[in-house]
Amino acid sequence: MRIGLAANRLHHENTDAALFRWLGACEGGIRELGVELHAVGRTFDAIAAAGPLAGYPALKRYPNGREGGLMKLVAEVVGMGTPERTLDGAIYFIDPVDPSSIFPEAIALKRQCVIHGKPFISTVATARDWIEMERIHAGLAPDTGADDLNDFGRQTLALIAHDARKPQMLDFAAEHFEVLSQFAQRIGTGTTGQGLNEMAWSRGWPREQEWIQRFQSGPLGGDAQIADRVLEHRCQRAIFFEDPHVARQHEADIQLLERAVTTVTDEAVCITAPNIAARWAQAVVLRQSRR
Repeated sequence: MRIGLAANRLHHENTDAALFRWLGACEGGIRELGVELHAVGRTFDAIAAAGPLAGYPALKRYPNGREGGLMKLVAEVVGMGTPERTLDGAIYFIDPVDPSSIFPEAIALKRQCVIHGKPFISTVATARDWIEMERIHAGLAPDTGADDLNDFGRQTLALIAHDARKPQMLDFAAEHFEVLSQFAQRIGTGTTGQGLNEMAWSRGWPREQEWIQRFQSGPLGGDAQIADRVLEHRCQRAIFFEDPHVARQHEADIQLLERAVTTVTDEAVCITAPNIAARWAQAVVLRQSRR
């Protein structure tokens, strides 16, 4: 498994930064899985100076960002023709107020991950969750250090899908209805929420109750309403099926939600690809069966 790795300056400038909070929680899992981490220059240098992953041969250095390191990650997410030049996803710890987070290569990294159905991980919580998901699929015992991420009875889940992705969201929710119903609350934007409620009622959910609380549609501000929930620590997980091929008039609202997630990086998990969401739901069932 080969994963690109980058972190904005805020997230690697000292040993308490987000990059090192993730490595502190997940170094054991990284070593167990043998994950190759292909780190952009300054991110690699910060890890080498701080000491985690000492002696780990699968930590690779790429050029600094200004020398094209992040651009190389984008190209290798797409795939450069050989396994050695193809990444299986990317971890990019984003500081939402760092100008480099909206550089073309940063935006392209996420877009190409979504297009190619690969994980794009932008928060500490998502990175921790991803390592535990892969550990479970590898047949390893649950890590009690990830129990907080799996305490769904105390969490709110946001389910959001753009127009072209709404059928996939409905199919995903129907297939994994029991897992998603474990959350204390589910929230979503208008049209997607209505479709999900109708699906839940067809599955026997009480008709006098909404399975998912509906906010406004995306163009009318639903993404902003959910972003506010995230910032208030009242939404801990978002499954957001994005359509990367269509220009949207409410793009700023979508970016607002994404920035909210990265602002509370230790708390918010965000999944943006249907196949990764399905893999997560499968891991939940496996993890619970091993407890």
